[in-house]
Amino acid sequence: MSSIRFVGMAALVAAALSSGYLKPQENQVDPWTAQQFMPPDALAKRLAPGAKPPVIISVAFPVLYRNRHIETALFAGPGRDAEGIAALKAAVKDLPKDTEIVIYCGCCPMDHCPNLRPAFRALKELGYTKIHALNIPTNFNTDWVTKGYPVAPPVAPMAGE
Repeated sequence: MSSIRFVGMAALVAAALSSGYLKPQENQVDPWTAQQFMPPDALAKRLAPGAKPPVIISVAFPVLYRNRHIETALFAGPGRDAEGIAALKAAVKDLPKDTEIVIYCGCCPMDHCPNLRPAFRALKELGYTKIHALNIPTNFNTDWVTKGYPVAPPVAPMAGE
């Protein structure tokens, strides 16, 4: 059942890519340094029992978060729009500026992702000093789920869906 759900999501993302809804983010400069670009296996190790995990925030589309997301991840909404950035700001408003935060999307190949870069920039502008972007080069299913890294079960539809 869950693999069927991911096949359906992959079809939706493929349709979005082919329709132009998700366009390559050409000539964009990544707002993170190499040290701030975290590989999935490094984050997975931080989620092991007894480890101190960072705050993890999904800046993906609601349907992706609902179907499967990183265990312990909060949802802030798509980083590509003002509503998502406002949700991100609300999610971190009570966190100290030196809190370690990892944001991720995984909607599509990294060079097409409309969500991660604006969200990362917003956190930098807010003064957070320990921000990481999770390196998901292909998509969340390929680069996280199929590797057996920790995922939370699906959740009910969110308000407005």
